[in-house]
Amino acid sequence: MAERLDQPRAARRTLVGPHYDPEAFGQLSERIARFLGTARFLVYMTGMIFLWVVWNSLAPELLRFDPYPFIFLTLVLSLQASYAAPLILLAQNRQADRDRVTYEQDRTAADRNRAEIEYLTREIAGLRLALSEVATRDFIRSELQRLTEEREDRTP
Repeated sequence: MAERLDQPRAARRTLVGPHYDPEAFGQLSERIARFLGTARFLVYMTGMIFLWVVWNSLAPELLRFDPYPFIFLTLVLSLQASYAAPLILLAQNRQADRDRVTYEQDRTAADRNRAEIEYLTREIAGLRLALSEVATRDFIRSELQRLTEEREDRTP
């Protein structure tokens, strides 16, 4: 049966999964990504790895939980990286969306400003044309002086 374009599609069945607030999850991912990009995180991570290696190298044999090849440390670091990368990408995508909205708002404001400037330019040009037709003070003085001189010339 051909799909009709003038009818809405039938609702698709989806697997029932966990429900979450995408905005809250996005904000959390941004906070985590911001923390991962700080010197404080690097210091904490370096300290933790240093303590891990020292403990598993120098502690008594019974207290070591990850002997020399440090397989568990590698697993923990891989797990941390596998979660950090998508969280950072999600935060970057959200920032790109905000930048896109800001760009659109800036462009709209610039277009509105450009239209207002063009309108004001036309108004100023119109006022200049109107003022060129208005008699200026100097023109009126010169005309009054000319008329006064003509009157004095006529009177004997």
